[in-house]
Amino acid sequence: MPGEGSMQTRRSFLRRSAVVGFGLAAVPRRGSAADPRGFTFGYDQPRDTAYGFFADTFSKKLAEISRGSLSIRQFPSAALGQEPEMAQKVRAGDIDFALNATANTSTVVPQAGVFSLHYIFRDEGHLERSMTDRGINDTFRKMILDNTTGARSLGLMTLGFRNMYSKFTVSNVGDVAGKKVRVQATKTEDAFFSAYKAVPIHMPFGQVYTSLQTGLVQIAENGFDIVLKNKHYEAAPVVSKTEHEANCNQLWMSQKTWESLTDEQRGWVVETAEYTRPLTIRKALELDSAAAQALQKLGVKVHTQVDKQSFMALATPLQDPQAKELGPAAVQLLAQIRAVK
Repeated sequence: MPGEGSMQTRRSFLRRSAVVGFGLAAVPRRGSAADPRGFTFGYDQPRDTAYGFFADTFSKKLAEISRGSLSIRQFPSAALGQEPEMAQKVRAGDIDFALNATANTSTVVPQAGVFSLHYIFRDEGHLERSMTDRGINDTFRKMILDNTTGARSLGLMTLGFRNMYSKFTVSNVGDVAGKKVRVQATKTEDAFFSAYKAVPIHMPFGQVYTSLQTGLVQIAENGFDIVLKNKHYEAAPVVSKTEHEANCNQLWMSQKTWESLTDEQRGWVVETAEYTRPLTIRKALELDSAAAQALQKLGVKVHTQVDKQSFMALATPLQDPQAKELGPAAVQLLAQIRAVK
């Protein structure tokens, strides 16, 4: 058949091709790139948060570059489950995409808990640069691929810093001693809050509001925008600006979905994620700053006179041992974060 040799050469090339950091290895094509596809996209926050901005931006960009052949249907506010549950559903192929905090990602890949180490980000600028750093993202994506099945990561983002909120001010580490603090379910959270002599309590995000109301926990911690949009300030009207940890997040993609795509479609998905991540990070930081002001207008006390050094004195010595305990990729990621100027 005329041209058969050149066609075979092209197919051979496609099988060998890959995109560094994403593992874009070619597989036999499973339909035309023009075939319309719709994907599920889950997250546990309201639509008007940075998670919603990410999903909206991702949706528009994917539709644009795929010329309308690929689209997503959003399921905000934990409609498909809490984050750990969604992670498992992605791995099973029941959800195509899901946003997860790296702390919740650590329920699948424990080394993702490195981003929960306290006070590893110097300031907001350092956090933003770290989340957009190519080397850090490549290491993270490879770590996910090497340590789980059924899913891959399309990269990192952040919602800004986490602060402690309660019915009282937290001015120094002594103010959390003996207090029950709702933390994300990671070994690193347990280690740091135990070092502060607090009592770490694990529970799904959806239970935090009621637990603060009833006194099951006395302190929770999250970003300003999360406190605002979920109305947690109603149960805990004092936010103390501890900035002890970053709200780092990443985008899961089902491996089953990935393998069902053509090379061209995979490229579109990767391009869309790379386009969306930095835009969302910038938007998230803007939303967090605006949320702090909005909370104050609602009568919430935003306490800024926090002695962070009292926390850091206990947290800094734990960083390296905790990373080492998590594993070699965590050690590498911590070193890369520290190296970001």
